[in-house]
Amino acid sequence: MLKHIAKAVPTTPGTQTGSILIEAMVAVTIFSMGVLALVGLQSAMIKNSSDNRYRAEAQLIAQTHIANMMAYGADAATYIAQVDKDKIKTQLPNGTLTFSALTNSMVTVSVAWQVPGGNRHQVNASSYLFEVMP
Repeated sequence: MLKHIAKAVPTTPGTQTGSILIEAMVAVTIFSMGVLALVGLQSAMIKNSSDNRYRAEAQLIAQTHIANMMAYGADAATYIAQVDKDKIKTQLPNGTLTFSALTNSMVTVSVAWQVPGGNRHQVNASSYLFEVMP
């Protein structure tokens, strides 16, 4: 029969002191880096979302002016003269609205904007204007 020999576990006080604290600090550091990555991702998503919103708003403004000029037909120059170009500043940050010269019945509407601290963006919409004969 084999005898079970039990070894005594050495108990020296102070050899493991602080190891739990180091493990906790490493875990907090890893968790913090994960949270910072998520915050960075969220800020990028918010920026892209606002850029897309401004782009859609600018495209809608340009297309609306094109449609209104089509409704005016041959008198599109009168419509352009009546447009309040300063109103766009309330719709888009640092917004500008420009119309191209009416040549060969083609008109281009350009809508530009710039978010503070960002790049300047521009959307163009072009169309031929034809007079409809009854």
